[in-house]
Order: sequence, then structure tokens, then C-alpha cells
Amino acid sequence: MAAQETSSEAKTALNSERARRRRDVARTVRNVRERLSISDGNEANFEYELLLTFSRNRLSAAIALPLFALIVGGISLLWMRAEVIVGWLVFNAIAHVLLLMACRRFEREVPVDGDLRRWRRQMISGDMLYGLTWAGFFLLQSTAPGHDGSEIFQFATMLIVIAMLTMLSASQPKALLAGTLPITLAIVVSFLNQQSAIHYAMMAMAIGAQGFFLMLGNQLHISTVTMLEFRAEKDHLISELEQANAISDEARRRAEEANLAKSRFLATMSHELRTPLNAILGFSEVMKNQLLGALDNPTYRDYAADIHNSGQHLLNLINEILDLSRIEAGRYELSEEAVPLAELLEDCKHMMAIRAKKKHISIIETYEADLPKLWADERAVRQMILNLMSNAVKFTPTGGEVQIKAGWTAGGGQYISIRDNGPGIPEDEIPIVMQAFGQGAIAIKSAEDGTGLGLPIVQALVQMHGGKLELRSKLREGTEVIVTFPASRVLEAMPALEETVAANTDPRRAAMRRSMIRKAS
Repeated sequence: MAAQETSSEAKTALNSERARRRRDVARTVRNVRERLSISDGNEANFEYELLLTFSRNRLSAAIALPLFALIVGGISLLWMRAEVIVGWLVFNAIAHVLLLMACRRFEREVPVDGDLRRWRRQMISGDMLYGLTWAGFFLLQSTAPGHDGSEIFQFATMLIVIAMLTMLSASQPKALLAGTLPITLAIVVSFLNQQSAIHYAMMAMAIGAQGFFLMLGNQLHISTVTMLEFRAEKDHLISELEQANAISDEARRRAEEANLAKSRFLATMSHELRTPLNAILGFSEVMKNQLLGALDNPTYRDYAADIHNSGQHLLNLINEILDLSRIEAGRYELSEEAVPLAELLEDCKHMMAIRAKKKHISIIETYEADLPKLWADERAVRQMILNLMSNAVKFTPTGGEVQIKAGWTAGGGQYISIRDNGPGIPEDEIPIVMQAFGQGAIAIKSAEDGTGLGLPIVQALVQMHGGKLELRSKLREGTEVIVTFPASRVLEAMPALEETVAANTDPRRAAMRRSMIRKAS
């Protein structure tokens, strides 16, 4: 009882784990499908991924941006007072740190389905504040005394800053615009106050650079969204495969349970059916042969014969089903020994002679001489031959013939060929008759006795011996079944005892053998 309770608890735990896994997979599939759904009619809903990309880009430049600001501030000492630069660096660092803190909190705290609009506004505001610090720097530099010659430095610095912000903020186009537009406006105002042709030209180039970097940022944004779409589709496919795998595992488990139930049923029912069948066969045979007295009524004798034949048919069916079940379950063990193929064919032919004689069928044998023995299971090979001969006699018309051949194959193996001149099998029905319980249309129309298990059993037994079964058939010409055994199962013929004794007693051969042994040593 304790073992049964333990097994039941283990099975319950296993079922719970499988159910949890199916729920997780279904949740993953649903989340991916939601990300692939259309949010605003223009693009897939990747808002969280885009914000996460923005945050990670900003965090990756946590040191690079302040370092660049220090370099620019150091160079600006040529035109500006030190206290002004220090003050600007402090404000720039504060804006940079505030944005980094927001990105860090977003990366650590916000789930996929969180309030993304509030965080997007914070990141846009942080980018704008950072851009305003650079805009203030350019305005301060343009109003500082003795700033002549700094326009080129301002223009170059503007291009570098806008390029860096484009790379870092491309996943959020609004943040990119909010961070770069104040810088461009400050440069425009600074150059506009100079009132010279070169400054007007640089102002126009600054406006053009702003437009160019906005377009570049938009292309980077599109590329990022496309990459996220591909990644989501890949995740979706993986999730679908996981779900299909879970369903397949569940189906396999049910199939294994059904197979185990079938095996138990067959093991139980084979005994339950064979016991009364043996009694039916024994008593019906006694009545049919009138061993205990004559049956005056001929109808009773016919009934007894019918009961005996039906019982024999049912017993054969049970045996074939059990054989096929053992083979499929891998429990059919071969008892291998040296088997003389020609003698085994001859025995099986004598066993089928009575059935063939009733239909006036002639059996023609053709065996190659001096065939060595096979290393095989004699019972299995006998069952193969009897099943094939039984089919040949069954479907051969009255007065026909069955040809039995045995010989060598081109690869050094041996083969058995059983051919009849019956109605044949249509080509499209050959796969059907090779399946369990499969019967062709001709067999069904002629109502021939059979279960459709003969050929599948033969094929399985041949494969267990490492051989091959080939079925050739043409309508109105007949059917030929060829069983091929590999060369590894053919035993080499041993030399005769007299030849061995003569070789050992011949002094010349003995001396030659000793000489070869000395050379080898």
C-alpha cells in the first residue's frame, strides 16, 4: 500500500509539473503575440523594448559623455573663464546623472506591462535637460569676451554632440529631437548675431546637419524596431515549438499508457481465451471424429466441425496478435542456431501439401546445391516460410502452381523466393497489406480467411535477423515474396573429417605447416 501511495504521489507531482509547464508556455506565447500585435496602426508594440534599449545605451555611455564634456571644457578655457566652465560642468553632470538614475530605475524596477508613458516622459525630459546644458554652453561661449576664432570649435563640438545623442537616443525619436534641437537653436542664435557670410553659411550647415541626424536617427529607429520584430517572431516560433513539444510529450505519455494497458490486456486475455479455447477445440474434435460414439444427425457433425475450425482460427489469431505485440515491444528473443534452409523449406512444403492438394496446386521447388546453414532462429524462419506459403496457396486459383526457390544472393547472403500465379496485388495496395490488419481489395472481395497479420509478422522477423523483405506483384500475373538474409548469417562450411586427418598425417604438409609457423614467429 505504501508503494502504491508513493507511486500515486509521484504521478500527481509529475502531472502538476507538466500542467505548470504548459501554463508557462501558453503565457509566453500570449505575451509574444501581444508584442507582435498592432498598437497604433503603424508598428508593432515594442514600447518596453525601445525604452530598455534607450536606457542601456545611456548607461553604456555613463563615463564617455562626462569625459567628453571635460575635454570640451578644458579647451574652452582659451575663451571662457574657469568659474563659468566649472559651473557649466556641474549642471551638465547633474543632468547626466539624473538621466542615468532614471534609466537605472527603469531597467531594474519596471515590468513589461508597467506604466511606460510616465517613464517615456521622464526620459524625454532628461534628454532635453541634457541638451539644454549644451545649448547654454554654446550661448555662454558666444557671449564671452575674446571668443573670436571659437566658431569652428563650436560647430565641430555641436556636430560631435548631436552625433553622440543620435546614436544613444535613436530608439526614442522624441527624446532625440528634444535633446538636439536646443543645441542647434543655440548655434543658430550664436551665428546669427555675428552677421557675416561665413557665419550665415555655418548656420545653414548646422540646420542641415540637424535635419540629417534626425533622418539618421529615424532610420536607426526603424532598424531597431525591425530587429525587435524579428526577435519577437523568433521567440514566438520557439514558444510555439515548446507548446507543440509539450503536447507531443503528453500524447506520447498517453500512448505509452495505452500501450501498457494493451500489453496487460493481451497478457490477461491470452490466458483467459486460450483456456476455454483448448476445451472447445478438444471437445469439438472428439465430437467431429465421433470418438465416443456415432452422431446420427449429420447436421450435428457439421456443427462440430464448424466449431472446431472456428476455434482453431481464433487460436491462430490470438497467437499472431501476441507474436506481433511481443515483436513491437522488443520482447521477442531469437533463439539462434544453425538452420539448414533447404531442409526447412522441404518440411514446410510437406506441411502445406494437404491444403495445396485440395486445390490441385502444384508446388515446384528449385534449390541451389550445397547451401550452407544459416545462423538464425529456426522457429522464426519456419513461421516466415509457413506464413508466405499459406498466403501463396490461399490466393492461387485451383489448378495453379507455387514456385519455391532458395539460393545465393549477389552479396554472399541467401534468399527465399515464394511465387504464385494468383490474381496479384495492385501497386497502391502493397503498403496496405504490409501494415498490421491490412488486407487488399481482392482478399476482401473473395472473403479469404485471414487477419492481415502474416506479412507484418514476417517483415518484423526478417528485420530482427538483419534481412530484407521484398514484395513484387502484378495484377493477373501473380505475387512474389523474397526474403533475403545477410551474408553475416551464412555459416562457412567446415572441411570433412577425413581431409583434416589426412592433412595432419601427410609428412610434407606437416613440414610445410611447421615451416610457416617458424617464419611467422
